[in-house]
Amino acid sequence: MITAIVDYESGNLHSAEKAFQRMARETGAGEVHVTSDPDLIRSAVRIVLPGDGAFPACRKALFDHRGVFEAIEEAVIHGGRPFLGICIGMQMMATRGLEYEDTPGFDWIGGEVVKIAPSDATLKVPHMGWNDLVLDRSHPVFEGIETGMHAYFVHSYHFRVADPAHLLAHVDYGGPITAIVGRDNMIGTQFHPEKSSKTGLRMIANFLAWTP
Repeated sequence: MITAIVDYESGNLHSAEKAFQRMARETGAGEVHVTSDPDLIRSAVRIVLPGDGAFPACRKALFDHRGVFEAIEEAVIHGGRPFLGICIGMQMMATRGLEYEDTPGFDWIGGEVVKIAPSDATLKVPHMGWNDLVLDRSHPVFEGIETGMHAYFVHSYHFRVADPAHLLAHVDYGGPITAIVGRDNMIGTQFHPEKSSKTGLRMIANFLAWTP
């Protein structure tokens, strides 16, 4: 039973690997592999897609790894395997991203990735550091997590969903900023769960136990 963390050379995966391996040991969820092998991704029981940087660069890097997106899509869309997108990995679930240029996303969850525009001019972009989650809907991955718990963010763009039913949680930063999206067997976090202490570790453990 393998959880695949997809490696497409977009960001440092060391902290994510450590956090997922720790929670896999504690929950008995099997092995965690950081991999760019399409066959391993295709056969994994869970898929995690991280991402750091700009939306267009991350998408290009992913599709430059031949067969990787196709393996993800086969496992998640056709195989119904649980999927977790983190940061840009979450944003790529959108219809399109508008960072630097209009870039198509996976279109798994309708909406677009737009620049954060706080109503308070004193708030700086990027949105960086700890912020309090506001849970908009219940979800199995939220077990033991409550509104007001902290998560760690580093981003200048956020996912504006087309259907409010797909917005699972937000934070306030001069207005609502999307924190978690999801539908069916997929979920995505704008924050980094591997850097979010107790909140993030609990979410990782819940994801590893999730059977949608």
